[in-house]
Amino acid sequence: MLESLGSLAGSPWIYAVVALSVLLDVFLPVLPSGVLVITAATAAAAGTTTAAAGTTTVAGATGTVTQVPDEVPSLLLLMLCAFSASVLGDLAAFRLARRGGERLGRAIARSRRLTTAQERLGGALSGGRGILVVIARFAPAGRSVVSLGAGAAHRKVKEFLPWSALAAVAWTGYSAGLGYFGGQWLGTTWVGAGVSVLALFAAGALAAYVIRRPAPAPATV
Repeated sequence: MLESLGSLAGSPWIYAVVALSVLLDVFLPVLPSGVLVITAATAAAAGTTTAAAGTTTVAGATGTVTQVPDEVPSLLLLMLCAFSASVLGDLAAFRLARRGGERLGRAIARSRRLTTAQERLGGALSGGRGILVVIARFAPAGRSVVSLGAGAAHRKVKEFLPWSALAAVAWTGYSAGLGYFGGQWLGTTWVGAGVSVLALFAAGALAAYVIRRPAPAPATV
């Protein structure tokens, strides 16, 4: 995968591929959008070592300086693409579920996960406990469950959007950070990328555990 992205890193298509993958992930959770963000960020970290053929060395008073070529992918731009696509995808799923009508309602009723999410989100978002949206962003298919559940529960956009944006910031920062710093510290080989991906899966497993925990019973007086 790193080799494939290496040939793509010199083209703006790397940003389009990342954005499209993250955008569609809410509808097709099987897409490896997190792995793609990690790998692209690793490619950004690899710029100083893997682009040796395109680097130039400049002599100066303090020694030689290796210049990184312009085609090395920008980590900031990668993160911006992933963040924007995440929020847009959440809103698209939210709107779709909100306007889905009886057919979507019956589909949600047949899904235990969506029904549970709808029930929990009903009070969580309006009560200012939308941190559930942020946590679910890391769980497998959690983004789909939460976005569709919030829309089906007819929550207001102003209740859902801020938490969706915060979830996008947290997930994008974590995924891109794993790839970039993993590449810096562990090297830009498959070992560094593999450790970063495992860390992403670990966060997903922890998020799934938190989401599946039963909501605490209200305190009685």
